[in-house]
Amino acid sequence: QQLAQLQKEKSEILKNLALYYFTFVDVMEFKDHVCELLNTIDVCQVFFDITVNFDLTKNYLDLIITYTTLMILLSRIEERKAIIGLYNYAHEMTHGASDREYPRLGQMIVDYENPLKKMMEEFVPHSKSLSDALISLQMVYPRRNLSADQWRNAQLLSLISAPSTMLNPAQSDTMPCEYLSLEAMEKWIIFGFILCHGILNSDATALNLWKLALQSSSCLALFRDEVFHIHKAAEDLFVNIRGYNKRINDIRECKEAAVSHAGSMHRERRKFLRSALKELATVLSDQPGLLGPKALFVFMALSFARDEIIWLLRHADNMPKKSADDFIDKHIAELIFYMEELRAHVRKYGPVMQRYYVQYLSGFDAVVLNELVQNLSVCPEDESIIMSSFVNTMTSLSVKQVEDGEVFDFRGMRLDWFRLQAYTSVSKASLGLADHRELGKMMNTIIFHTKMVDSLVEMLVETSDLSIFCFYSRAFEKMFQQCLELPSQSRYSIAFPLLCTHFMSCTHELCPEERHHIGDRSLSLCNMFLDEMAKQARNLITDICTEQCTLSDQLLPKHCAKTISQAVNKKSKKQTGKKGEPEREKPGVESMRKNRLVVTNLDKLHTALSELCFSINYVPNMVVWEHTFTPREYLTSHLEIRFTKSIVGMTMYNQATQEIAKPSELLTSVRAYMTVLQSIENYVQIDITRVFNNVLLQQTQHLDSHGEPTITSLYTNWYLETLLRQVSNGHIAYFPAMKAFVNLPTENELTFNAEEYSDISEMRALSELLGPYGMKFLSESLMWHISSQVAELK
Repeated sequence: QQLAQLQKEKSEILKNLALYYFTFVDVMEFKDHVCELLNTIDVCQVFFDITVNFDLTKNYLDLIITYTTLMILLSRIEERKAIIGLYNYAHEMTHGASDREYPRLGQMIVDYENPLKKMMEEFVPHSKSLSDALISLQMVYPRRNLSADQWRNAQLLSLISAPSTMLNPAQSDTMPCEYLSLEAMEKWIIFGFILCHGILNSDATALNLWKLALQSSSCLALFRDEVFHIHKAAEDLFVNIRGYNKRINDIRECKEAAVSHAGSMHRERRKFLRSALKELATVLSDQPGLLGPKALFVFMALSFARDEIIWLLRHADNMPKKSADDFIDKHIAELIFYMEELRAHVRKYGPVMQRYYVQYLSGFDAVVLNELVQNLSVCPEDESIIMSSFVNTMTSLSVKQVEDGEVFDFRGMRLDWFRLQAYTSVSKASLGLADHRELGKMMNTIIFHTKMVDSLVEMLVETSDLSIFCFYSRAFEKMFQQCLELPSQSRYSIAFPLLCTHFMSCTHELCPEERHHIGDRSLSLCNMFLDEMAKQARNLITDICTEQCTLSDQLLPKHCAKTISQAVNKKSKKQTGKKGEPEREKPGVESMRKNRLVVTNLDKLHTALSELCFSINYVPNMVVWEHTFTPREYLTSHLEIRFTKSIVGMTMYNQATQEIAKPSELLTSVRAYMTVLQSIENYVQIDITRVFNNVLLQQTQHLDSHGEPTITSLYTNWYLETLLRQVSNGHIAYFPAMKAFVNLPTENELTFNAEEYSDISEMRALSELLGPYGMKFLSESLMWHISSQVAELK
């Protein structure tokens, strides 16, 4: 009876749950394939060493981590049993039998209720291969996980610390390991040693790696913003194993160390990387030719910085609040900015790097590899054919191909080397890579060199992709606000819109429906960041304009009356008392600096503005998800809107009291405003004349483009409603000798002096403000009023 309702809905259930159900089936099939492959690897007794057969070892470890992550994520789906049960019930109702995958799928869901515990049992036969691969990290991981002081002492990433070797190529026996993601290595070590935990009791190297990784982080990213708290999980798994008290104590000690020291250690690293990347970017912008020999440094720098930024992002939300200071980095924008600068250098000077490495591959690598192959004692036919093809491919390269803009593609060669690693790493191989480590190291170097020719963009994504920010949008926006609030950091604020260009790299061709969602998010964030930057700059400019208008106001003729009367009084010695009036400060005093250390408000505003304008002017445009953004246009449009509002505001028209600013005073203020806006061209490449034309031409019309009143309509109203009406009432008359209207003596004094609004100088100022169109509108309105009054008289 309870299920009768489902009977009616069965087709809907099948339709809506099919996607979820078959995703679970895909997971199960993936698991079957992984288990089969791991068994094959054990049977073949494959040799793993990250420093020799890098691709094979990295892909093996990645596969295990993907498998582990997938099973953990599966166990986190609350409704997994309900989805499978419901789908199967609906299937039975519709087709009269349950789905054929259902029994195995149900079993998998039950077995992997506690995924890591189940996998620990599953990995007992694989522990030899896995532990060998992990222990090969003993040289690589500790070298990457050093403190900032050790980096500083080694002068890491510095091109100028040893000028004599500046042109020597940056070399290493383990090229691809140098820019390997630290987070990836920590995942391998932590999940790997949980799965083959037995080795921790027998091998000191393994234990050292395990402890070092546990001290460096408190959580790992499973996928995007899904995190895994490592200490608690590891402790819960080891608690039930007999004789593991020592391991549990290790975990607790490491947890204490991670909580108390990891934050500060990573903070110091970020501080070091800021200065190191700044130096690197500055030297390379001056001497882009160094991108050839020092390409490795660039990708190391990007990878190190990327690891630190992602570490901070992951831990900021998932750390105890008592050490919060280490997880708020107000200078993060600077680090991201220098990463973007390095990325821009690589994109801009790609051909320089191609020229260098094409010559390197054909002139050096091919020769060395050929010698190595000649000196091999055994070299079976298949391996020999692949090696010869490597040498031939490299020998045939020439600089002319770069100059002709030929598109290089070494993917085939890299895939062949991957195959060769597999052939030569099994136990029965006649040519064993384990006995020819030099060959492995040389080939790893060659593969890095080929990537410098045909895969620079992919290398940038591999080493410096920060698309993870797409899933931490709250933290992302908070970092941006902090950056704008700190004047010294606002010059790096362009880094945030530039990061939005990374977002599309986290999409996958197997999940196309995500593209729109992620693309829209990248567009809305980029738009918001650029808009906020332009608003901030506009507010600073408005503050400067206000200050300048106040200063120019002091120069108005009306303010000199006091000075003249003081001078007259002095001459006629009419001063009474011992002291006369205090001496008034003359305009311009503020420009006489007595002390250079005293910073005025205007100084602060100009400094803040120049910093922010550096950011707005940094790139002419940027492309985010096939949309082009132009940061300067944001500023231009904000300035137009603000300038329009300010002109109308400075008219100070009050309808109730019928007050309005004198045209000459308004003209002075508008000129002061325009002078400040004109100076913006010194900071940003924008066309201020265009802004003036757009705004001032609109002010000559009755209404502006938004339908708001303009100075033309305000002054026309005032001259008609106030001045002309008093003329009709006989309170004001025209005085030919002064060529102006003057007030006539009446019982009720008028609130304004007609002469001050109608003499020649005021009329000139008015005509300059309103322009020919505005004056035409004013005179037509006047004539219409006068003619209607004449008609009344008749």
